Amino acid sequence: MNFANFKCWCMDKIINIIVVFAFLIFILFIIFVAGISNNFQEVCTSGTALSTKKIGWGIKREDNHKQPDLGATNKRIIDECNGMAMGNADKKLIYLTFDLGYEAGYTEHILDVLKENNVSAAFFITGHYVNTSEEIIKRMVDEGHIIGNHTVNHKSMPSCNNETIQKEVMELHKTIYEKFGYEMKYIRPPKGEYSEATVTYTNTLGYTTVMWSFAYDDWEENKQGREEYGKKKILDNLHNGEIMLLHATSKDNSNILDEVIKEIKNQGYEFKSLDEFER
Repeated sequence: MNFANFKCWCMDKIINIIVVFAFLIFILFIIFVAGISNNFQEVCTSGTALSTKKIGWGIKREDNHKQPDLGATNKRIIDECNGMAMGNADKKLIYLTFDLGYEAGYTEHILDVLKENNVSAAFFITGHYVNTSEEIIKRMVDEGHIIGNHTVNHKSMPSCNNETIQKEVMELHKTIYEKFGYEMKYIRPPKGEYSEATVTYTNTLGYTTVMWSFAYDDWEENKQGREEYGKKKILDNLHNGEIMLLHATSKDNSNILDEVIKEIKNQGYEFKSLDEFER
């Protein structure tokens, strides 16, 4: 073999080695990217890399109809997960929502009042409510209200693993769809208890978390008969972008709702659906 041929042979070998080396780098790069993608997917779908610390939703009220302080942690998590807690600070909009774990005999009157005042609301219901009050839910759907997911058994989400959360959320989702042809998309964590991980996980189930910027102690049966108290609480704490939480199990709320809605409108506020939420 003369020198020229040897040189060519060496060049061919070097080129082959470079090609093989480049191919190996390419394969390693693909494996690396796939690993990042899988890790990201695990974070998004399981929340295992996120905080599982239980947080109880709470707000600090302000005077003179100013927006309340939601708390730095609350606001950060809800904002990062594209949830809802309080809307645009510059617009006099109110979003009326009800939690409804069982039927106490007041919801049909509440629906009458909403219809008379041309107000749409969101009702967050449980599995028990579906099993006992199908006709009322059908009326809610027929009259254009939002049906929200409050889970099957009203369990505190941070105490549940992802499998349990999925079952609690999606079994109710499936039932509502099969019975009423209605697909829910908003969820309110039972008891107002959540974690960074649970909100992230319910996002992957197709749900937007809805908290609130006003609520009062209206749910206890032994605290009814305080209608003036209820009206004052609601009206004194009106604020722009308010997501108002009332319980439809409250007799007081049923009795004062018409007067409260009319006064809220008189003060220049407008009721909007969660579907029209403005940030």
